[in-house]
Amino acid sequence: MASDTRSPRSQAHRLKRLRHESLKPRVRAQDRSSMHSEAVVDCGWGRLLFAQTFETAAPLVDALRAEAPDRRDIAFYVRNPHVLLAQAPQEIFLDPSHTYRLDLAVYRSSRRQPRSFNIRRLSSEQDAEAINRIYASRRMVQTPPGFLWAHRDHRGLTYFVAEDSVTGEIIGTVTGINHVRAFNDCEGGSSLWCLAVAPQASQPGIGEALVRRLAEHFRTQGLAYMDLSVMHDNVQAIALYEKLGFHRVSFFGVKRKNPINEPLFVGGPDDENLNPYARIIVDEARRRGIATDILDAESGLFRLTWGGRTVRCRESLSELTSAVALSICDDKRMTRRMVNAAGVRIPALVCPDSPSRIEAALKTYGQVVVKPARGEQGQGVAVGLKTMSEVQTALSAARRICNDVLIEEQVEGEDLRLVIIDYQLVAAAVRRPPRVIGDGQNTIRSLIEAQSRRRSAATGGESRIPIDAETERTLALSGFALDDVAPPDTVIIVRKAANLHLGGTIHDVTDIVHPALVEAAITAARAIDIPVTGIDLMVKSPDQPDYAFIEANERPGLANHEPQPTAARFIDLLFPSSAPDSARSNT
Repeated sequence: MASDTRSPRSQAHRLKRLRHESLKPRVRAQDRSSMHSEAVVDCGWGRLLFAQTFETAAPLVDALRAEAPDRRDIAFYVRNPHVLLAQAPQEIFLDPSHTYRLDLAVYRSSRRQPRSFNIRRLSSEQDAEAINRIYASRRMVQTPPGFLWAHRDHRGLTYFVAEDSVTGEIIGTVTGINHVRAFNDCEGGSSLWCLAVAPQASQPGIGEALVRRLAEHFRTQGLAYMDLSVMHDNVQAIALYEKLGFHRVSFFGVKRKNPINEPLFVGGPDDENLNPYARIIVDEARRRGIATDILDAESGLFRLTWGGRTVRCRESLSELTSAVALSICDDKRMTRRMVNAAGVRIPALVCPDSPSRIEAALKTYGQVVVKPARGEQGQGVAVGLKTMSEVQTALSAARRICNDVLIEEQVEGEDLRLVIIDYQLVAAAVRRPPRVIGDGQNTIRSLIEAQSRRRSAATGGESRIPIDAETERTLALSGFALDDVAPPDTVIIVRKAANLHLGGTIHDVTDIVHPALVEAAITAARAIDIPVTGIDLMVKSPDQPDYAFIEANERPGLANHEPQPTAARFIDLLFPSSAPDSARSNT
């Protein structure tokens, strides 16, 4: 057996840690008297019940039973979960999460400072609203309006946000609890909760910076450790925590069996392979009591039944969309003709078989776009083409997707997606091309791969940044290659197209979109006669009337627009009598 080469100091620290984190009672009887009994902290999304402050299991179970509707309470630091579960096996369950601990006495700060963003305390009601939007985008339980702002000075709660240095946008958040201030914890502990990064954020290291800032905050307060709970299968998060020095400890969480927690205690459902775009609709249907039958999870095909009505859907494409409307959206040439006849402005078209006309278009417009006449998810689309050589290369790539191709003038501006359901606007969002930010250390290839992993995790595997010829061409326009190391804080666009499936990001603008843009989108939807569609416009700004129609999508990704009620309005369209307002009016 190999000899133990640890120093006496490290061995002593390890033995002390093992003693403190064994399965023996965590708090001595003589120490417990100084702590608040049956300590509970309201976090807005639910309450934290500190199990070590409860003398017996019965009052802890009773506290869990007092959980408010649409909240998620957690009994944390449960030492003997089998005893607790035996009290109410039909009502509570063991949370499938690991507990990790960071020893603040040995934690070492990083010399690297965040770039392109900064970490600060919550400082305005707008910050609080942004935190809730991030919670919604990550499908976390939100807090009641005003809760975060009202509790900004709470003795036990600390809120940090990550702010984009250029735009001022809030792109991440974390919550900390000081256990000493919360319940006079005799062990001097703290815990981390609700670490979340906005899906559209492109800066690397946001989550790490938030965790480090909170750890340093608690260390300056003289606390001994910082704990957290993380789902057992969250591989990326666990890797981050272990990198920062966290280690597993033997504490458990127990939660109440409620609709929010159902996926955690029911087991693998028949929809576990559904993508986010199908799942958001299925979840909304089940909340209303509508029967769901997954026909083919891999393709997002399911059947909904309410009363005597049955509708089959593939994500947001349903039987209410006619084959004719589907064929119009499928052929971008036909789509252009139909919406143009209805008075919607379209970009100029260039004959792809006439080199002289292409040359003239390049002189007139400066840049053109090449796209397959049929295709989806941005495949074969090339944007920002300035030379005949670039156009010819793009035409060859597009014809591998479809023999028929289009060349259009490139309309400058932002890519705006408007989701139209039942000929009403439900959501509007600006879609931006994928980008990375140089840090002076990693290659652009590495930055793209890291950003691609984040986009994939945020979208259930639906969004990735491909590393291909189009990516290399786009980088070359900025003077970079894949294996270059960009200077710190350099923003690099890695693809011109803003398609979400190719790593683009989405930014909600529903509240500010100009009425003229909404009218154009609804006019286009009526021209195609399609009840559910995503209309793409190029706009100078979402709050200005200027636009050019780009295309209509017959199967828009509703999950991309949370927290706008896209799935709710879709189910309203399919089953009007299932809407909550309809139910109330009929009683």
